[in-house]
Amino acid sequence: MKLISWNVNGIRAVLNKGLTDFLNTEMPDILCLQETKARPEQVELPLEFGAYKGYWNSAEKPGYSGTAIFTKETPLNCSLGLGIPEHDTEGRVITLEYNDFFLVNVYTVNAQDELRRLPYRLEWDTAFRQHLNQLALKKPVIFCGDLNVAHQEIDLARPATNRNSPGFSDEERASFTTLLESGFIDTFRHLYPDKTEAYSWWSYRGGARERNVGWRIDYFGLSPALIDRLHDATILPHVLGSDHCPVAITLH
Repeated sequence: MKLISWNVNGIRAVLNKGLTDFLNTEMPDILCLQETKARPEQVELPLEFGAYKGYWNSAEKPGYSGTAIFTKETPLNCSLGLGIPEHDTEGRVITLEYNDFFLVNVYTVNAQDELRRLPYRLEWDTAFRQHLNQLALKKPVIFCGDLNVAHQEIDLARPATNRNSPGFSDEERASFTTLLESGFIDTFRHLYPDKTEAYSWWSYRGGARERNVGWRIDYFGLSPALIDRLHDATILPHVLGSDHCPVAITLH
């Protein structure tokens, strides 16, 4: 089973930048998208999406945030958001229940310039962690998406100059540590603990992508009960169309 996660920075834009070719090449069983920036009725999907059932969670604010999942296997259940009104206006979470796991697609809050949204970001992190932990009481969990944090210094090209930048503040990094320690595994680092220059996001400024001056802020996390099923975890920097690239896992 192949699962792919991609912050597309606008699904309508990326449909014009090769999303269909990507789908035909990779043929994922499940495709999780973040920052869709659209409602489903605003998007004319190509025929290639006919093999998938789509689940959308759009922000109340037009053209902002949003998530979607396209899955070949129909899930048992679908829920949108965290069930907390103050956290559920921006379309940031979709949870699908399958026979042997829950899948959670997330677009985590950005702390923003000068960390002005950091207090809310940390409240969000707590609520999201509690959501995953509650699900994990029932069956194993896979979570994926743009977590908007580079966890360790190895996860970005210039850690020294970005210390306490949004996405690399001590508080955000500690919060992600708490999430993992609550019962989840960062799949990429589990398989490739020392791999450097492995990034999933690059600024549009200064030719950052061409020079691979990036950050790894997109993840797949697993409950330990699923780790024996993990075959590989990959980052696909050759796939263009967004300031993020897709990340993927394959499960036995």
